[in-house]
Amino acid sequence: MSADSRLEIAAGFASAKGPRPDNQDFGAVHIGPAEEQVLYGVIAAVADGVGGTKAGRMAAELAVRSFIDGYTSQSPLKGIAGGGISALRGYNSWLFSRGRNDPEMKGTATTFTAVVLRGREAVCLHVGDSRAYHYRDGVLTRLTEDHVFAQPEMSHVLIRAVGIESDLRLDVRSVQIEPHDRFLLLSDGVHGVLPDVALERLLSRRASSDSDAQAIIDAATAAGAGDNHTAVLVDVIAIGAVDQDMIGAEAARLPLLPLPSEGDNVDGFSLDHLLSDGRYTRLFVARDRLAEKGRDAQSNRRVLKFPKPALLSEQGARAAFLRESFIGRQVVSPYVGKTVELSQDRQSGLYIVQPFYEGETLESRLKTDPIGVRIGVDVAIRLAKGVGALHRQSIAHRDIKPENVLLETDGGLKLLDLGVARLPRVAEFADEEIAGTPNYMAPELFAKAHRGDALSDQFAYGVTLYRMFANRYPFGEVDPFNLPKYTRPTPLTQHRPDVPAWLDSVIMRCLAADPAERFDDMDALIHALEGGLNMRTLAPPDDLLLFERYPVRFWQAVSALLFIALVASLVLR
Repeated sequence: MSADSRLEIAAGFASAKGPRPDNQDFGAVHIGPAEEQVLYGVIAAVADGVGGTKAGRMAAELAVRSFIDGYTSQSPLKGIAGGGISALRGYNSWLFSRGRNDPEMKGTATTFTAVVLRGREAVCLHVGDSRAYHYRDGVLTRLTEDHVFAQPEMSHVLIRAVGIESDLRLDVRSVQIEPHDRFLLLSDGVHGVLPDVALERLLSRRASSDSDAQAIIDAATAAGAGDNHTAVLVDVIAIGAVDQDMIGAEAARLPLLPLPSEGDNVDGFSLDHLLSDGRYTRLFVARDRLAEKGRDAQSNRRVLKFPKPALLSEQGARAAFLRESFIGRQVVSPYVGKTVELSQDRQSGLYIVQPFYEGETLESRLKTDPIGVRIGVDVAIRLAKGVGALHRQSIAHRDIKPENVLLETDGGLKLLDLGVARLPRVAEFADEEIAGTPNYMAPELFAKAHRGDALSDQFAYGVTLYRMFANRYPFGEVDPFNLPKYTRPTPLTQHRPDVPAWLDSVIMRCLAADPAERFDDMDALIHALEGGLNMRTLAPPDDLLLFERYPVRFWQAVSALLFIALVASLVLR
């Protein structure tokens, strides 16, 4: 990790017990070693214990320590929110049980508020009435809501906290961070006596983190704070490029394994049969032998994908697999394939575990059965929504084609093969390893300076739709060694007369050689498809008139009848 890509922060801490006999607040800032910081970021947390003198302090301190230890021991590809919630869930169950079974800890609970800063993102995880604030350009924004009763006389009574409920419910909120941002975490002893306008004024001092944290505590004391009061202040000095560093660090941990075969056992997965043996990867349908007992055989089925680094460099193979694993965890869409997380102590090598989706690829379907217009438009909309889910997170797929579209037997759709996707702030493949299938590549991609984006994805999407309806390429077979000539393709209606003109227009716009002439984004494209779907031209065949179902044959028949009538009239005359 280069020095200029690392998140750099300064932190300050101050606390006072006020009129209470002891201090049941606990705050911390965790800055681990450089490698850990790349994967997990910087953690700031505040907890305010509730209960007896010793029990309240213990509950608060253990909450913070359990969170830090639990979060940094999980796979970073799980994400900050997922890893953070899992980290605290076990401690919550323990504290909840002790609060009901141990007389010395009866009613013990604690608030918990943490901010995890990683790369260019800060994620706040919160329960209780401690608070987190974000300060930028003179504006103070509160990131949390107090989990207390709404009635003024009950506003000090918690309705949610660690240890109060058997199932922990954490609020999660994320913000993009910029240099000079400030994050302030407070126990209720501070915000109970200092309004936001006072906090905003104190933060505007822009002294050191320690000095300003102490100033906030001094102001709370002067305002008559009747409880423990604690402040943690984090200043962002420089932001990082965490995606690249995190993926690279995680990839370096996993060795490349020899390619397995059917019948092998890998980390508790029994490789039942070979699903695909492609140029770069080998896929198996497997059974998870270590899965929870009692689950049916279908739910234990997985797909394991192993790299073939013979044609990719080892670095390229690692980058591809970690990209796919990362995106499969981060992008939430019913139309994008997911990946299954394994514990770090289970996975011994570089491979990806995915859910088993029952169905066939769009490419396979095209070889056996033509797709009707109505079904095809439905597939087009679902695929567009999957691509759009990637684009909203600034991810370009870069290899959209029928082989990477799975049609599920229950009518669902999954966009697969995310290993060559382009992520923001992630290092690219070597020039000779750049992603793409020539028949689906947009004209701009044949210039080496262009590495793929949302508009080139849209072009590949258009080629996929053209093939789906016409079962041929719009520009013919593309020679990967020569720049193809992107003249306007043959209208789709000449190959499929049943395709309505509006659908032909949508696909042709996706296939425009000039990126500026394509749709602005996938949302606009989806709107065009859904608007057309509501038109009568896509009504069920039984509801259409004869000339609507077979327009070409109808007018051919009409022309033939007119010709016969003309000949007959001439003969009779």
